[in-house]
Amino acid sequence: MPEAFRLLPDGTVTSPRGFRAGAVRAGIRTDVDRLDLGILCSEVSCTATAVYTSNNVKAAPLIVSREHLSDGRAQAVIANSGCANAGTGEVGMKDARAMAERTSASLGMDPSDVLVASTGVIGTYLPMERITESIPEIEVSTHGGTDFAHAIMTTDSRPKYVAAQFQDGGRTFTLGGVAKGAGMIHPNMATMLCFLTTDAEVEFSFLDASLRAVVAATFNLIDADNDTSTNDTVAIMANGLAGGGPIDNHHSAAASFRAALFEVCRQLARAIVEDAEGATKVIGVDVEGAASPEDAQAVAKEVVRSVGVKTAIYGHDPNWGRILAAVGNSGALMEERQTALWLADQCLFRGEPQGFDVIDAKAHLTGREVRIRVHLGMGEGRATAWGSDITEEYIRRNSQYTT
Repeated sequence: MPEAFRLLPDGTVTSPRGFRAGAVRAGIRTDVDRLDLGILCSEVSCTATAVYTSNNVKAAPLIVSREHLSDGRAQAVIANSGCANAGTGEVGMKDARAMAERTSASLGMDPSDVLVASTGVIGTYLPMERITESIPEIEVSTHGGTDFAHAIMTTDSRPKYVAAQFQDGGRTFTLGGVAKGAGMIHPNMATMLCFLTTDAEVEFSFLDASLRAVVAATFNLIDADNDTSTNDTVAIMANGLAGGGPIDNHHSAAASFRAALFEVCRQLARAIVEDAEGATKVIGVDVEGAASPEDAQAVAKEVVRSVGVKTAIYGHDPNWGRILAAVGNSGALMEERQTALWLADQCLFRGEPQGFDVIDAKAHLTGREVRIRVHLGMGEGRATAWGSDITEEYIRRNSQYTT
């Protein structure tokens, strides 16, 4: 881990100065004992940006948030679980705007400074009467980050949050994050939902470029089930209360900020894979020797998304042919005779089949984490992607998701 930052024990989105959060049980979910409506906010207006799903079906709250972020500013997020408010037409748009308006009235800010996020079942309408009644009941505090993390969970088995600190010129800066996701994970921008906060003052173009670069190297390199959601959003708010800014490409804290942002997002992305619906394995794919970083990412992502690879690993079958086929299907520049594959420390293929200990290979596949290494012999590009296996439990959960 780089010395540029340190992780905070039990850190979350309210660890940075000036951020508060809270949640309530609004009865949006069918399991009414669960927190399902939360607010994350800053004491002051923030420089803010986000990345969104590449799915052509985009949920109403995502569209509203994108509109509200057109000026690069935000101060709060209102988020719910239990209903995605996706595929809901004009009613859904009206409801998303109403959530922002009700939240802004409760917090004393302009509606355009409120981002809206929803997650849950697609094609159902929000219970707006319950939501509008519940928003003023949300008490935000510096200790409310974990409640907010619980409120955005759907099929997640546990909340996902982390924070890191870095220093520059005698100042300490904090960056926190919270995410949800366990199913419909094959992000082509981000993951289901992720919110990031920092008390650093950050120049907008640097913040935007940093977020996009980090998302490409973290959330865009995980897979559970090949599904890109309609609601995927990763948003970051920087309120500047730590002073010392604005951080841009020329600032002495630029590298430390990006390192901390990468680690927070990497931790959250890995937590999503570990919590994938019905999964028994975490699959790590390290790609080296690619012609470019983009080729390395394409190979790593193709291997972790391969149903053939996922099912072989679930069945403890060291079928390296499925890995090789996925590499060849990635679109990356490669030559079979220059390609090598490893399972843990055993070489399975180096231009041709290699003798390996099948018993040892199967033993590695029985563990919770399975590591695959690919060397393409084409250049210096490298990347790591994370995925999960597919099991009968995944099929059971998703065949009964709305019933």
